[in-house]
Amino acid sequence: MLTLVLVVVFAALVFEYINGFHDTANSIATVVATKVLSPMQAVGLAATMNLIGALAGTAVAKTIASGLIDVGVVEVGSQLILCALLGGIIWNLITWYVGLPSSSSHALIGGLVGAALAAASNNPAAIIWSQPAEPIYKSAGVLWKVIVPMVSSPVAGFMAGFLVMGVLFFVISMMARSGGVLARMARPRWVNGFFGKFQIASAATMGFAHGMNDAQKTMGIIALALVSAEATGTLDNLPGWLAFVHPSEAALTEGDIDTWIKITCAIVMAAGTAAGGWRIIKTLGHKLVKLHPIHGFAAETSAASVILAASSLGIPVSTTHNISAAIMGVGTAKRFNAIKWTVVEKMIWAWILTIPAAGGVAYLLFKLMVAAGWA
Repeated sequence: MLTLVLVVVFAALVFEYINGFHDTANSIATVVATKVLSPMQAVGLAATMNLIGALAGTAVAKTIASGLIDVGVVEVGSQLILCALLGGIIWNLITWYVGLPSSSSHALIGGLVGAALAAASNNPAAIIWSQPAEPIYKSAGVLWKVIVPMVSSPVAGFMAGFLVMGVLFFVISMMARSGGVLARMARPRWVNGFFGKFQIASAATMGFAHGMNDAQKTMGIIALALVSAEATGTLDNLPGWLAFVHPSEAALTEGDIDTWIKITCAIVMAAGTAAGGWRIIKTLGHKLVKLHPIHGFAAETSAASVILAASSLGIPVSTTHNISAAIMGVGTAKRFNAIKWTVVEKMIWAWILTIPAAGGVAYLLFKLMVAAGWA
């Protein structure tokens, strides 16, 4: 059983690594497309900010660890968690291979739901579907923490991108009409240079937001696996030098995430980010809409604002959905036909399919484990 726990932790870190290179494009596609930074410079910036962001909080990790599966109905054992991770990993690799910016967050959540349903013999009570509360942002369960944000956060990203870009266009047009120094500052060369500098800051903020939200999901999975192993006595006979693996008292009672888990996940995500995700960068940065620094700044600022707000509330939103929607909003503000809507259609289908596809893979894997006598 200890070996299985170690396999689960390893699979979680593999997922984190894949998340890093799969979602690298989220924070650097625009800054690469606008040629403000070279690909290597952009990857280095994103990796650094992912690392810092991953250490900045635990609210999302707590949601993943204790807010989606009812442990009173189904035992969250190592086999269940392993199948959930494999479901997310397989879907991530498929979408990465074809260059579609799908959500690692929703792939993991779909894997958890699918594996939990399989382990509970299709009992829907195994999933915490909805726990409404006042104020509404404190509501829990799949509906409030996953489904509602899955729709509302991209809408917010789109609207924010559209509004920010609209305001910037208005300000620049007013400057151009004023004459004199302001009119010269409104020329494309000056605007590109000005927003090129600011886009470095917005890309860094996007990388921080990505780390703060996405890295925490794997932290929650590892914490869940270790707390489960501790409860079953699997960790009782570990050698002294592995004593740090035992969940802390706070982890067992309050859902806090041990420091070594946070540091490990942060480093692994940063390493994955450094590996790059050039297929998805090509889709977001080049195929979706033609971008200039001002557009990149508007999209990154809008998406990062939505993600940081969600992270503070413990909501595991999709970095992919938000930056993609923000880019669409910026492109629409530019002009409606600036967006390549055929690419958008493919992306939306990937978004819709992610949770059921990853969940289906995880469900089948758990059933295969049962058939083989491994679960």
